[in-house]
Amino acid sequence: MSTQPVTAPQDAGTHDFMPLHGIDHVEFHVGNALQSAFFYVQALGFREVAYAGLETGVRDRTSHVLEQGRVRIVLTGALTPDHEIGRHVAAHGDGVKVIALSVPDVDRAYAEATARGATGVREPWEAADEHGAVRLASIAAYGETVHTFVDRSGYRGPFLPGYAPRDVRPTQGDAGLLAIDHIVGNVELGEMDRWVRYYEDVFGMTEMIHFSDEAISTEYSALMSKVVTTGNGRVKFPINEPAEGKRKSQIDEFLEFYGGPGAQHIAVATRDIVRTVTELTERGVEFLTIPEVYYDDIPERIGEIEESLDDLRRLGILVDRDDEGYMLQIFTKPVGDRPTMFFEVIERHGARGFGEGNFKALFEAIEREQERRGNL
Repeated sequence: MSTQPVTAPQDAGTHDFMPLHGIDHVEFHVGNALQSAFFYVQALGFREVAYAGLETGVRDRTSHVLEQGRVRIVLTGALTPDHEIGRHVAAHGDGVKVIALSVPDVDRAYAEATARGATGVREPWEAADEHGAVRLASIAAYGETVHTFVDRSGYRGPFLPGYAPRDVRPTQGDAGLLAIDHIVGNVELGEMDRWVRYYEDVFGMTEMIHFSDEAISTEYSALMSKVVTTGNGRVKFPINEPAEGKRKSQIDEFLEFYGGPGAQHIAVATRDIVRTVTELTERGVEFLTIPEVYYDDIPERIGEIEESLDDLRRLGILVDRDDEGYMLQIFTKPVGDRPTMFFEVIERHGARGFGEGNFKALFEAIEREQERRGNL
């Protein structure tokens, strides 16, 4: 198998039957939404902009809506015993339930998706209040993950009807996070191609890059990955599956502790990764550590970059280059109790790739953490 990424050709003449404006929001189901919101605000630099719960007339759940740049995250917890949200958390731990997609026409998007093989979760419905109306519909994705189509073009409220505005700001200000670059999904062995076809058939996405198990491997473990994207590049979904190795891969560990397929990490873009990582570290966010030797050949391997190599070395930031430019990236440790969901911080200078030159160093760093947890 090839050890090089393969970039799929783009068909500029293909009709876009599923136009996507981008990711509207990502909703997590969590065990304690109030305490999770405190972490996202004070450690990650989000601002809480809306809230729903007992005080707003919602009796079974509570939600905190957080924003930073164009990133919108919703943290939702159950208020009653044996609630579906509580059951989701019991099965998976804190994790992504909804990846909501902004569309110009929810009814058309739902009709196209279900006609092309998607399983409907909830048919189009409208939510309205004094601020206007929002149109929504939901379909199933991998595991228990759901895609919700959202059209909020006729709404002027803080988030959705039923939510009250809030303004809770981080003590130290934001951390410079701007937008979601991509969201990675982990699926079982043999399921990657099925879910790639799902995104191709249902959303009209194209396979942008694929990486073989030879390209993404260490001495002990391997995985395979394919990246699907919309034609405008606004939505990118890498899909990973485990590959045979001497020991348990990071994908195997995720599937075991998450209890099945799910969103492994969210990559968030910044314009100043040195500033962002410095501030997040000072606020207590933990990142994977990279051996000093990784930085020895960067001048020869990458060439000239704007950032100081000393800053990258000090913070553990990875750097890679492709034909269109270079990129910098770093990965947090898991942000919950289980070794599942984490974040990536990424800064692109023209590069469209996903840091393939960093795979070996990154996965060895992940394996060191696995070994500390007794899961390698």
